[in-house]
Amino acid sequence: MASQTTLSAAKPIDETRPAPVPAAHEDTSYFNRELSWLSFNERVLAEACNEQYPLLERLRFLSISGSNLDEFMMIRVAGLVGQAQRGIDKPAIDGRSPSQQLTAIREQLAMLSERQQDIWRDLHDRLAESDIHIADEQRVSRAAHEWLEAFFLEEILPVITPQALDPAHPFPFIQNEGMGLLFTLSRDVDKEQIIEMILIPSALPRFVRVPSEASDPGEAIYISIASLVQRYAKKLFPGFTIEGDGLFRVLRDSDIEIEEEAEDLVRTFRSAIQRRRRGQVIQLELEDDFDPHAEAILLEQLGVHEAAVIKTDGMIGIDGLAEICSEDRPDLKFDSYSPRYPERIREHDGDAFSAIREKDIIIHHPYESFEVVVDFIRQAAADPDVVAIKQTLYRAGSQSNVINALIEAAEAGISVTAVVELKARFDEEQNLKWATKLERAGVQVIYGFTDWKTHAKCAMVVRREDDGFRTYCHFGTGNYHPVTAKIYTDLSFFTADPKLGRDAAKMFNFVTGYVEPTGLELISIAPLNLREQLYARIDNEIANAGRGLPAAIWMKANQITDKGMIDRLYAASDAGVSVELLCRGICCLRPGVPGLSENIRVKSIIGRFLEHSRIYAFANGKPMPSPEAAVFISSADLMGRNLDRRVESLIPILNRTVHDQVLQQVLLANMLDTEQSWWLHGDGSYSRVEAAKVEGAKPFNCHRYFMTNPSLSGRGGALEAGGVPKLSLRRGRAG
Repeated sequence: MASQTTLSAAKPIDETRPAPVPAAHEDTSYFNRELSWLSFNERVLAEACNEQYPLLERLRFLSISGSNLDEFMMIRVAGLVGQAQRGIDKPAIDGRSPSQQLTAIREQLAMLSERQQDIWRDLHDRLAESDIHIADEQRVSRAAHEWLEAFFLEEILPVITPQALDPAHPFPFIQNEGMGLLFTLSRDVDKEQIIEMILIPSALPRFVRVPSEASDPGEAIYISIASLVQRYAKKLFPGFTIEGDGLFRVLRDSDIEIEEEAEDLVRTFRSAIQRRRRGQVIQLELEDDFDPHAEAILLEQLGVHEAAVIKTDGMIGIDGLAEICSEDRPDLKFDSYSPRYPERIREHDGDAFSAIREKDIIIHHPYESFEVVVDFIRQAAADPDVVAIKQTLYRAGSQSNVINALIEAAEAGISVTAVVELKARFDEEQNLKWATKLERAGVQVIYGFTDWKTHAKCAMVVRREDDGFRTYCHFGTGNYHPVTAKIYTDLSFFTADPKLGRDAAKMFNFVTGYVEPTGLELISIAPLNLREQLYARIDNEIANAGRGLPAAIWMKANQITDKGMIDRLYAASDAGVSVELLCRGICCLRPGVPGLSENIRVKSIIGRFLEHSRIYAFANGKPMPSPEAAVFISSADLMGRNLDRRVESLIPILNRTVHDQVLQQVLLANMLDTEQSWWLHGDGSYSRVEAAKVEGAKPFNCHRYFMTNPSLSGRGGALEAGGVPKLSLRRGRAG
């Protein structure tokens, strides 16, 4: 018998920050996108304080918050700075101008940076208690000193170059995310003062680990490369007295803009990647005791306004702490987890095509292995009956078995088409390399549209069988990326449905030949009709509410920022439709406001895995969840860029078994989660969800649940370990 779990309104127990004060001319119907993102990163940072997590996992969350913040500065803040400099006053969804947004962002950034450093100091001490010492000079024994000195002389000294900063030496270029040291020196013979810069090569690690033979047994000692340079600087500057030194770090504008009239997209992107490395400096991080004269030189030479300078007495470059997380201390990490291989495929002796031909299959990553997706392509490459393979590639990673399988297929004489997206941010260079390798193997490489990203996740295999050609499709909510597939929760849908196969072929023709599809049978495609399909489904719920029928909308997305979609959901709320939104990251929709959104609740899940799958479900006249609900999976978030400026897909789930698995297992478990969830309130603040205080209810962790339950794609029956919790919603405010 299925266990009973009830979800009710939660009491706020942990405010991450005060509610923001509305700005002048602000439209209070919406939250600002950038400030909402900062709230998301605050929730990520809060996991670094989670006492339930092992220490190195908490350190990992701290490093992730640093990496997130860097990207935010390089892309979002850089974009706003550019708008402000060009006098562009186009308001954001909440009515704020670029300048007003920058002012609010900098206030939040100061608090967020300070909190990062406070958490770092706490974790630093806790790790030391567990015999992991980071950047701790006091732990250096004589043996460790001898080893570090030799390492410096042999491994570091040959690759660093001191450069004097004076009229005879041009100021060196400092690359994006570049770190360096400024030394204030006085020459011993004449006491003349000189400032020298040493840039730390990006090829060097951030930290060096003292080998076990040079430290106490059971201890791990990490010292940063910057600290080593400071420690042995006298060997760099013989004949000088070191008066002071300081570490700095530079972040640059890293967005890439491509002209719509670009004649050669590959050449244009290669040039744009080079320009990105020299983008405008957006942020300069300094140690708080940085020499004022040296600081003035940096500001002048980099063209940095003082508002873009962050000073800290803690660690510069929090993201670099990720290196420490690889320390071999299983006791300080999450229990190891090995994803399951889908039982359905095993039942067919590993023959993916036989299993898919029998019945549609849904795979839930990372709980189920991404290898099944790789095997799908591998088997196609080795199958003499396969005549064609087509696949979209948005992010594939630096080591990709999927890419290798496509190459093998092309070399075996199969017609292979790969749509490689050059505009995948920060993966442009890697994708250019893959495109070149694929083309050399005989793959037909397509780059898609100049002004639209191809973000849909689709692989299509055409196979010759006894009764004619059959098309097998894979539709995903995530990328064909072997690394992120281990930590992102995504869905892989395999089907041999002829209608979906025909629609997939039309979608590929749209991308490769600009042939706008007509007569689509099941799939909706952005920017053609995906928005309209979601609008129609929301409008149907509004109509059902007007007729007195059950009306509900459940949506799971990473970001909700599109004004048109938000307004449609507000209209649904006003009509009495119950709207439950799972939005991990940015949410511009303001929930729980009387007369605007009182029937909408928004929850964000932050935990061991990164929630990434997009699922859209509509009651369709029956109480949710039910077999009659309309359920879709998608590659698209509810953002203007996804709906209007990207090629995305929305796939209806019609197979009864798969429908129930997606709606009543995956989506339901996310809605029931109480241990990793945060409620968004109408004032913009977030608070942790508290386990429902009803008789028989227990705390529920959706990640743990899926890690410890049988495969979704097993034999299609109910989960064996206690069954699937049944949802019973109690309406009310979340807090």
